[in-house]
Amino acid sequence: MQRLKLTPNRLRFLIVVLLMVGIFFRFFNIDGKVYWHDETFTSLRISGYTANEVRQQIFNGRIITKESFAKFQSPNMEKGLIDTIMSLETEDPQHPPLYYIIARFWVGIFGNSVTAIRSLSAFISLLIFPSIYWLCRELFKASVWVSEVAMPAAGVAIALMAISPIHLVYAQEAREYILWIVTILLSSASLLRALRLESKDKAPRILNWGIYAVTLALSLYTFLLSGLVAFAHAIYVIAIARFRLNRTVKAYLFASLTGFFAFTPWILVVIDNFLQFDSSTAWTKMQFPLEILIKSWLLQLNRIFLDLNFGFENPISYIITPFFLTLIGYSIYFICRTTNYKIWLFVLTLIIIPALPLVLPDLIFGGIRSLSERYLLPSYLGIQLAVAYLLTTQLYNESLVQRKFWQIIIVLVIICGLVSYGVSSQAETWWSKVISYGNPQAAKIINQAARPLLISNDSGINYGNIFSLSYLLQPKVQFQLVKDQSIPNIPDEFTDIFFLNPSDSWRKQIEANYKYKSNVVYGDNHYLLWKVENLNSLH
Repeated sequence: MQRLKLTPNRLRFLIVVLLMVGIFFRFFNIDGKVYWHDETFTSLRISGYTANEVRQQIFNGRIITKESFAKFQSPNMEKGLIDTIMSLETEDPQHPPLYYIIARFWVGIFGNSVTAIRSLSAFISLLIFPSIYWLCRELFKASVWVSEVAMPAAGVAIALMAISPIHLVYAQEAREYILWIVTILLSSASLLRALRLESKDKAPRILNWGIYAVTLALSLYTFLLSGLVAFAHAIYVIAIARFRLNRTVKAYLFASLTGFFAFTPWILVVIDNFLQFDSSTAWTKMQFPLEILIKSWLLQLNRIFLDLNFGFENPISYIITPFFLTLIGYSIYFICRTTNYKIWLFVLTLIIIPALPLVLPDLIFGGIRSLSERYLLPSYLGIQLAVAYLLTTQLYNESLVQRKFWQIIIVLVIICGLVSYGVSSQAETWWSKVISYGNPQAAKIINQAARPLLISNDSGINYGNIFSLSYLLQPKVQFQLVKDQSIPNIPDEFTDIFFLNPSDSWRKQIEANYKYKSNVVYGDNHYLLWKVENLNSLH
């Protein structure tokens, strides 16, 4: 590789501008999108109540207003921090408690508004920038002959993540995934630092490996799939030691076991509540054709760089996918070809190892499952490291033609990110809202009625979507919520009655009891909103 020049001032300026743009959009219109199903569960955990307690108190057939939901969406005098942790243990052990503990203190200080709770994720996302800077410096110090790329590559990586649409999605969502990204970066950087300093006899080995153990434990307490990242680290350390149990490998094993030992209390929680754990992750076992899953994975790769909230039904997807797939593939090839094994092996293990256990069993044994894009966040980070390295080195290519070509590519990547941010900032819903994607449209229909009543039960996704809708519906809207398929006692005082996602049998029972006739007024892939027709004449 030719000797790299110092980073030009204009490149530094561009990086700073993109960083400022990225920070701005993380906070801009942060409450604009629907507060969706999963986010309402974050607020439920913060409140310290369990879903069963909510079902007992408001899914009882009584007429209630939207104010009745507030008690279960914010901290209160009845429940404390221990109740928050206990609610996770008993109902949602797949989510370790670190983020929820932080969120409870945050909401206690800044309030429980959508802006306040999502601002926590936005502020946490700012830690990505120093974390990726540290990781790049450590990674590219692994080889002296490529170390001169460390600083400019770190800057380019910061810029890429500042305008990456996938990062914006989780920086504006009240969930733990942006914190997970930060802990992955920190644990990876601390691992590389400990490995680099192993050769220095005077280096404080206990401190170096202790930092890794702490960051690994924090990552595990953020999200369970950090175990796959730890496995990628293990593969990397053992491989660069050439599969020998040397001094470095022993230190690594001790540090990683220390991190897992610190996580033992929650491992015991998962084991003790395994049936609930299996139930809360049942949606991942939904079967989809392989063709649909492959399209989904390709879309997710696109969203690292461009996200305009459309799927493969939009013909633009077929145009942009080959471009980004080629960029990613060549970036991986380039880093493998031009760096020594300590660099490219780390990137490859971070991309492949966390993703492989999630997709390989189904590809081999059949039965392709639903795989959420958030589970692949470690792989996306590895891809962004490879792309950042490629773009940085090509900025200094000795060939003028190639340098100009890659400058065009960089401009296109920047434009894609900025356009994505501009479109996303104005939207009221997004693909990431999944089962609550249609709630804004449903809320508009309900809000148009004079004295509306919304009827639903606690089956399936109804529970979370009712809470999500409560953030969008006007105070005049009242609710009648029941358990299972109980027939509600519907008063005569309402001008419009709506059913949210009723089963056919339950809806027909209600229609038969009250001599109603209802029609679908809104529907998407996840639920239907029904409205009683000609209510006055039916009465």
